[in-house]
Amino acid sequence: MLRFLIADDKERLFGMFSSMSEKALEWSMAPYTMEGIERWISNLPTVIALVAEYQDKIVGQASIYKFPSPRRKGLGDMGIYLHQDFHNVGLGTAMTERLLQLAKNEKMHRIELTVVKDNKIAIRLYEKLGFQIEGVSKDAFYGQDGKYHDIVNMGLILP
Repeated sequence: MLRFLIADDKERLFGMFSSMSEKALEWSMAPYTMEGIERWISNLPTVIALVAEYQDKIVGQASIYKFPSPRRKGLGDMGIYLHQDFHNVGLGTAMTERLLQLAKNEKMHRIELTVVKDNKIAIRLYEKLGFQIEGVSKDAFYGQDGKYHDIVNMGLILP
């Protein structure tokens, strides 16, 4: 089930991140702490945030941060996380499609995101949904493998 993230989700969201494998967090900004999750939740007015629930557990989280500056009106930055038990089952596609529909409903103009270049599965998903590669930031992510990796910058203008 997909639904909006609410303040009461912080414990279960922390539970999802705490139970994610090293591989599932490979290209993320881990570690995720309760304090960090509380900061996310305190920003709910500036985000469109969804969670995926399965058997009363949060198994996915996706959001678009809406830039508050008037010069960035209608622009947002997207991120998504899925528990490893829910990879390759269409949940990432479903969450991203729903998130983009909500952004359109709010009359947002453009969504951008960054993804580590080695995360080919995520890049394919984003391209399938209309995002275009707009550039590459060289050696902009220090991986858990002790090496620097390129970051791909992607964007989508909403119709």
